[in-house]
Amino acid sequence: MRKRLPRLIACAFVATSLSACATASLSDSAADPELVKATPFASTYQAPSSPPTIIRDATLLIGDGERLENTDLVFEQGKITALGENLTAPEGALEFNGEGYWLTPGIIDVHSHMGVYPNPSISSHADGNEIVSPTTAKVWAEHSVWPQDPNFEKALAGGVTTAQILPGSANLFGGRGVVLKNVPSITMMGMKFPDAPHSLKMACGENPKRVYGEKGGPGTRMGNMAGYRAAWISAAEYHKKWTDYEESVAKGDKSAEAPSRDLEMETLRGVLKGEINIHNHCYRADEMANMIELSKEFGYKITAFHHAVEAYKVAPLLAKNDICAVVWADWWGFKQEAFDMVRENAALVELARGCAIIHSDDEIQIQRLPQEVGKAMAAANLMGMEITPAQAIKWITSNAAKSLGLDDRIGTLAAGLNADVVLWNGNPLSVYTKAEKVWIDGALVFDRRNPDQNHTSDFNLGIISPEGDRP
Repeated sequence: MRKRLPRLIACAFVATSLSACATASLSDSAADPELVKATPFASTYQAPSSPPTIIRDATLLIGDGERLENTDLVFEQGKITALGENLTAPEGALEFNGEGYWLTPGIIDVHSHMGVYPNPSISSHADGNEIVSPTTAKVWAEHSVWPQDPNFEKALAGGVTTAQILPGSANLFGGRGVVLKNVPSITMMGMKFPDAPHSLKMACGENPKRVYGEKGGPGTRMGNMAGYRAAWISAAEYHKKWTDYEESVAKGDKSAEAPSRDLEMETLRGVLKGEINIHNHCYRADEMANMIELSKEFGYKITAFHHAVEAYKVAPLLAKNDICAVVWADWWGFKQEAFDMVRENAALVELARGCAIIHSDDEIQIQRLPQEVGKAMAAANLMGMEITPAQAIKWITSNAAKSLGLDDRIGTLAAGLNADVVLWNGNPLSVYTKAEKVWIDGALVFDRRNPDQNHTSDFNLGIISPEGDRP
């Protein structure tokens, strides 16, 4: 039988979760400045204690384009502390022979719907799209996350240590996304990556106009653009009111009255302040260009275009504006705006010195993201671009970390960064390779050869007559 979280730990998780929720009982109209300063739904995650670890003589794909052979990697107290040849093991360290194995940073999926569209895939679990209005920046995906989703452990077996969970793409403004560590927890807060920036999911193109064309609009792409602009005009006004108030308070004006809070505008203001990253669902090149112009009109930055099937057409423009292209390796043709795809998409963004990322947006692909990278790399090399595995792995490690604002903590095998590490039994881009062991913050969380090490969801444990290996 697989291990479950100890009951005492579970109780501790619940206690901290209730504490976090207690700070978040504000209504939209509340404006007490002391309450506004509170951090609602803050992370309660704490890295578990773990012994020092050294993996010897492995092939390392660093995550920044470099490859090292016959190299040791050391991590302790949750951080990578050294990499090199013939390193001295820390006292009490666990030692692993990495000869014939490969090491990479933990895999990062920047576009996942785990937890908000969990398995079993039934209507009562479909919590990813708030399809009530084209503008729903007020909702937070984290409030829909079901931590018992069996997809989390399947992704972990594929080396995924960090995932950005996004709302769906029905709306112009879909709501806030959240970055989660792929660790077992009773609560969402226990998975939440500490101090990671929120994102705001926006969507252009077919989806919003299809969903709202007969519900009062927008019903066209020009309607989409008008909807964005109207929302940002309101957000700019809200931003000014709060900025004026905060400046008055800073000057000691005790008579200053706080404006009323508005959850919709609060999220948009976070973008205008540079605190929330825009992750924008967008397929066509012309629409990406339009969205860039929109961002310049209102003074905010787009962090990444997602799906970005036509990113290769505007790769220099994306590079110039420091916008990542988050793409599939070879998905195309499932709707009109997805037709003009090329398998060299990610590589052509890389060629333009841009930021290319491979994502899943799918519960199956997330289990084999390195293989998706391998397909994109192979297409590039057939074109004559000569991209190596060490370069391509960036598309699910360091580039992905950059788009989340976390490249100073994850995405690279470097001293001082979090010890999110995956040991593979071969080249991770090969279809024949599997993750052997996965560490998050230095703690072993998956071991293919020791099933008792691996957590499984309470949902799986509740199956009355389980057959085979669940999930």
